[in-house]
Amino acid sequence: MSSITNLSVQQLRKAATLKERIQSLEKELGQLLGSSAASVAGPAPKKKKFKMSAAAKAKISAAAKLRWAKIKGKAPAAKPAKKAKSKMSPAAKAKLSAKLKAIWAARKAAKK
Repeated sequence: MSSITNLSVQQLRKAATLKERIQSLEKELGQLLGSSAASVAGPAPKKKKFKMSAAAKAKISAAAKLRWAKIKGKAPAAKPAKKAKSKMSPAAKAKLSAKLKAIWAARKAAKK
């Protein structure tokens, strides 16, 4: 097939006429057959990709886990509550520090 730039004016007119006839025939066919033939005329437009939020994913996951728990006959394992970190009082820190300093001093003296 030759390039469009190498065609004569007469060939271009004939190509345009043929294209118009094809389009009119496709339109007529679409009217006869309904919407199924209308999609033949061109490619379907791309659908926009659906994005799900993290919260929605978590909800779906939790619901699925509950369904599986019912099927398996078990209750879903609840996560144990986190223990609050115990904080050392300044007095306890000072007492521990003094005790450790005494231990280190004793070890240092034992090495000499």
